[in-house]
Amino acid sequence: MSDDRTLQRLLDEADIAEVVHAYCDHFDRGEAEAVLALFTGDAVVDYGPDVPTMTGLDALRPMVTNGLSSFFAATSHHVSNFRIRFTGPDTAESMCYLYAWHRYRDGRPESELWGRYLHVFRRTPEGWKIARLVLQAAGSRDFHRQSMHPIGRRGDG
Repeated sequence: MSDDRTLQRLLDEADIAEVVHAYCDHFDRGEAEAVLALFTGDAVVDYGPDVPTMTGLDALRPMVTNGLSSFFAATSHHVSNFRIRFTGPDTAESMCYLYAWHRYRDGRPESELWGRYLHVFRRTPEGWKIARLVLQAAGSRDFHRQSMHPIGRRGDG
């Protein structure tokens, strides 16, 4: 790989990770429109089997807006262990580990979630955006969903 291509790949990896960091930051600050701006218009979001898969910003907007304004009193999302694979010059897939803490407006116990995000990214004129997001769980404590996509450990049925 040429030096120019290597440099571009490193810059793209940093930009992709920054999109996920921005997602966490805007979510934790309750900035629904800033969260939504990180997605492509036709993005597919799958937060788990208890939630219908959403396709497009019009489907995603009510979930994000209502969640941030009415459901969560506070959240704190932490991501790490990024693995990014380019599937084309303007497309990439990534996986990163997730720890998320939640405080709810209805007074239920605070919750924790350990898992990972699986993403597909697309380069747009505005930069890299999330074209697909899937949330998988390794474990949780008092989380508001009963059923989550598992991370797929070896030996699981």
